[in-house]
This record gives sequence, C-alpha cells and structure tokens, in this order.
Amino acid sequence: MERIHVTVRARPLSPEDAKSSPWRIVGNSIFIPNHSSKFEFDRIFDQDCKTLEVYEARTRDIVAAAVRGFNGTVFAYGQTNSGKTHTMRGSLTEPGVIPRAVHDLFDIILGKVDREFLLRMSYMEIYNEDINDLLAPEHRKLQIHESLERGIYVAGLREEIVASPQQVLNLMDFGESHRHIGETNMNLHSSRSHTIFRMIIESRDKTEDDNNDNSCDAVRVSVLNLVDLAGSERAAKTGAEGVRLKEGSHINKSLMTLGTVIKKLSEGAESQGGHVPYRDSKLTRILQPALGGNANTAIICNITLAQIHADETKSSLQFASRALCVTNCARVNEILTDAALLKRQKKEIEELRAKLQASHSEHLEEEILRLRNTLLQSELERERIALELEEEKKAQAEREKVLQEQAKKIKNLSSMVLYSNRDENHERAKKNKRRDTWCPGNLSSESLQEVYSNVHLKASAVKSTRTEREMGPLLPFEELVNETEMEDESCKQDEDGRSYSSEDCNLPDPCALLNITSRRK
Repeated sequence: MERIHVTVRARPLSPEDAKSSPWRIVGNSIFIPNHSSKFEFDRIFDQDCKTLEVYEARTRDIVAAAVRGFNGTVFAYGQTNSGKTHTMRGSLTEPGVIPRAVHDLFDIILGKVDREFLLRMSYMEIYNEDINDLLAPEHRKLQIHESLERGIYVAGLREEIVASPQQVLNLMDFGESHRHIGETNMNLHSSRSHTIFRMIIESRDKTEDDNNDNSCDAVRVSVLNLVDLAGSERAAKTGAEGVRLKEGSHINKSLMTLGTVIKKLSEGAESQGGHVPYRDSKLTRILQPALGGNANTAIICNITLAQIHADETKSSLQFASRALCVTNCARVNEILTDAALLKRQKKEIEELRAKLQASHSEHLEEEILRLRNTLLQSELERERIALELEEEKKAQAEREKVLQEQAKKIKNLSSMVLYSNRDENHERAKKNKRRDTWCPGNLSSESLQEVYSNVHLKASAVKSTRTEREMGPLLPFEELVNETEMEDESCKQDEDGRSYSSEDCNLPDPCALLNITSRRK
C-alpha cells in the first residue's frame, strides 16, 4: 500500500504580483499569514525551480517501476494559466515531464540486457466529454470498454509500435497539432481538452534459443499514463462565450467529478463499500486504475500565488491535500500461461539443484528428498482421488439404473392394482344382485315341534273337509246356500281358533334368524 505522491509547483510572478502575493512558502508548507489555512505536501517548488527538479521528485521512480511491470500515472492539475502544459510538455530549452520520461524509459530499457521489450504508444484527448484519437484524427467519439484481460481501455484507439525516443516525440508532435487549443482573456494558448499520453510496455526474459526449456514465457505488461489536464476556469475572468463557454463548462464538470472521486477515496468510501462516481466522467473512468487502484500515482499541482487568484489557488491546494490521503496498491502485472508456470517451476528446481551441488549440504539434500517425497505423495493422492471419482461415477450410474428399474416395477404394480380394483368392483356389483335366504336360529326344539304340530293339524283338518265335500254327490241349491252359511260360521270359529292358537304357540324371535345362503335370482 502506497499513497499518492503530491508535489506543488508555483508559477513565476511578475514583480507587481510578487509584492502583493498573500502566500508564503516555508519548506514543504504553504500558508497565508494570519490565517488558519496551512497546507503541507511531499514537495513544494517555488517559482525559481526547474522542471528537472519536479521530474526527479517522483516521476523518474514511476518510470523505472513501469519498466519492471508496475502501472504508473502522473498528471498535472490546476487552474487555467498556472503552467500545467509547460510542466508536462516543456520547451526546446527546458524539456517537460513527458519528454524526459520518454528518454529515461529507453535508457532504462537499454540497460536491461536480460529482457526483451515491446513498446507501444497512444495519444488521446477528451474534448467536450468526447474521446478523440490524436494519432488518427478521423477516429472520434471513441467508447470506453472493460474486460478481464485488458481492464479499462478505449476501443478503436490507435497504438503505434515505437523503437526510439525521437519516434515517440515526433508522433506526439503530430498529435499535439490536432489538439483543441483556444484563446481566452487569461491565456493565448489555453488547452481546451484533457490529453492522455500512454506508453504500453511489454517485456519477457531474453533467450537465445526459443526452444530452450529453461526459458520462461511470462510476459510483463505495464501502462504509463502522463496526463495534461485542462485548467479550471471562471467565465467572468476568462470572458468565455459561445464555444469557449461550452468547453469551459465541460472542463469544469470533469474536474469537479475528479475532485469528488478524490474526496470519496480520501474518506475511505471505496473500502467501506460506498459508491465512487468513476463513471460520471470519461476522465475519471479512464484513470480509475490510477485512483486508488493498481498503479503508482503522482500529482503535480500547479498554482499561481497572485492575489487575484487566491480563491482558485486555495481550491487547488485543498484538492491536492485530499489526494494525499488516497492509497494505491501497485503490483507487477504479469501474464503467465500454464507452460510458462511449468517452466518457471522447473527453472527454480534447477537452481535449487545447482545450489545443492555447489554446497554439498546434507540439510539441503534432505530438504530435496522431502520435497520429492511430498511431490510423489501428492501425485499418488491425485491418482487415488481420480480413481475414487471414477468409481463414484460408476456407482452413480448403477444407482440410476436401479432407480429406473424400480420406477418401472412401481409403474407395473400400479397398473395391476388398478385392474384388480376394477375386478373387485365388478364382483361386488354382481353380488349385490343376489337374494338372501334366512332360517331360524337357536330356538328350543320343543317349541318348534309344538308349532309344527299345530300347523299340521290345522292343515289336515282343512284338507279332509275339502276332500269330503269335493268327493260327495251334487247337492241342491238350497242345501248349498245353507252350507255356505255354515262355512261362514266355521270360518269365524277357525279365526277364533287361530287367534287362540297364536296366543298359545310360541313363535321364534325374528332376530334369531340366520342368513344361510345367497342365491342368484
């Protein structure tokens, strides 16, 4: 974890402005006497300093780290007409930060004889919140994309392969000729857009034979951003109108978003899960990795100590003071394939073996043996796990087969139960059409004999009477009438006798009847 490095550079003043200036610089502190506001930074350069001193304060270290694979970003911040472009671009007599960084970059690469490098450069501007390619002026209004492999990048941006500092500076001069520059009341050559000069540095170990197994294919890819921001301005002072006023409004909006992002990061909003508005501006979106991310970052805050610009200077110092509290976590950006990883591990093993042979240390031999045994055990464990997984797959397939068979059997049984239910319902319907036969239950034999004897006596008497009458000769009509009256009286007597006999006999209890059979009709 390393915080953003912040330096302050004051622009030279005219003798009249120098006399009326309220600001005082003491060491690395700047303040207004008799005021509570006091700002301290990593370095403060007064108006007599040279650009070389500003560059060596921190930018040189960032360039050297970029060669080793760390991302780096340096940008100049301040109000309009405070010397930002002069600090970054410089002049023929006094080169700025960007030309010095380019020359140092190639000098450092020439000293790395054990690695081979590939350098690419791009140059873009953000004008009225539109991204334009300064190396390809026809490429305008480019879009920002993000991917796991490349991170945040601008789609369609031309990247030129470069091999010398002069080639880089010539391309930069070409791009500078297409940058939007305008005239205001405060500056004859006022930058109307933010520019981002970018160097992409790729490197890998240099090997004479590409087929050498001791080589490693790991590639380091780092990005060096050198940013010249347009200055914040007030329309009342610049006298901007029409197009210049629109440009100034977009510049102020993007710088306000940058200030909001720095404020959020200084308060720890990102670490606490809060929202940081990177996407509110194209500038902050492109510089997102450099703001609290994976990069070494330095801010050069340009100010003017004149009395008329005291408010703007205080605002710039407050921004720079908040940036001091932002921390980054820079790390080497290395693309490592599986083959490269194996080669690296093999190389490390060979180095350990060479050390072992050179020192003849028993301790190292034991360590190597232990590591070898551990490696063998891990291989055996991996094979065992693979076999177990294979057996588990087979068992799973068998279980699925058994489950399918059981499901088939359950289906068959369900169909059999369904058909058996239909047969039972059919038999029950047939049984409901049968009649029932009942018989007396456990009655006393004596009572049954008495009942049956009485019934037989009555029946025999009736039968004998009828038979005699039927067998006799034909009678006259008067005798038949008399006989009919006598039969009526006998019927009355029979009814009386029946009632009497019914009172004397004991009939069986209906509840004692038993269901004997059920016959079909």
